[in-house]
Order: sequence, then structure tokens, then C-alpha cells
Amino acid sequence: MATEIERKFLVRNSNWRENAGEGKAIRQGYLAGSKKGSVRIRICGEEATLNIKSATLGIRRLEYDYPIPRLDAVEMLELLCNKPPIEKIRYPVPVADHVWEVDVFSGANEGLIVAEIELADENESFSRPDWIGEEVSHDPRYYNTWLVTRPYREWHDESC
Repeated sequence: MATEIERKFLVRNSNWRENAGEGKAIRQGYLAGSKKGSVRIRICGEEATLNIKSATLGIRRLEYDYPIPRLDAVEMLELLCNKPPIEKIRYPVPVADHVWEVDVFSGANEGLIVAEIELADENESFSRPDWIGEEVSHDPRYYNTWLVTRPYREWHDESC
């Protein structure tokens, strides 16, 4: 069984860019979502994947990834997935013993920047760089499945 343990944070400043690696453009869409899980198509560079993830709220979820032909993924994104697609650039940022992933969203979610860290254990300790802000791991508004139907630009001003 594949398990993902991931914590998600808002990014408070651009200091992460000092150590960031090369960003990769990601475009993804969702074929289906339910109270039990989601089915996602993702294109990252020349690679494409089908992803199935449990809908459990929190930092531990079941996750399965399968490579698929890129041309099939392009067609599914255009014809089968909910709109708007999730568009972002993902930057790896090494900090101590971990590599954070900073996602800079564009399109309907422009203005949103989040950082994620994958852990081996829910209680694993990790360094929090100064650019890490509020934790949003338990806030469904920051899940990509939510952002497809309720883009960040439509609601983020309401919470200020």
C-alpha cells in the first residue's frame, strides 16, 4: 500500500528562491473526485501520470501513481478533466535533510504559493526555514481538488 505523509504551508516571503533548483511546469486536472478520493492526470515536462489519492483530510493519505502516454494525458486534460486546470511551477528547495517543494500557481490560482514537505513518519522533525508561514495541511481549500472548483483568486480576499 502506498502512503504519502505530506505537510503543506503557505510561503511568507521569497527567501526560498535563494536555494531553489530549476522549476518544472506542471499542468494537471481531475477526472473524478468523491468523498473517498480523487483521480488526477498530470503532465510535468515530458512525463505524464495518472494519480489516485485518498480524500483523507490531514497529512497521511493513500497515493498511487502510474505513468501514462503524454499524448493520452494531453487529450484527457482537454476533453475529460474538470476546468480550470491546475497550473503551477514546482521548485525543489533543499533545507537540511529534506527537499521542500514550492509550488507557484498561475492561471485561476495565480497568487497562491505553497510549500510541501514529504516525511517518512507523521512525527518526523524537520527544519522550518524563515520563508515558511502558516500550516494549511488540514485546510481543504489548499488541496488541488478544491482549487479546481474554487480557484484561489475567487476566495482568498474573503479571508483577509
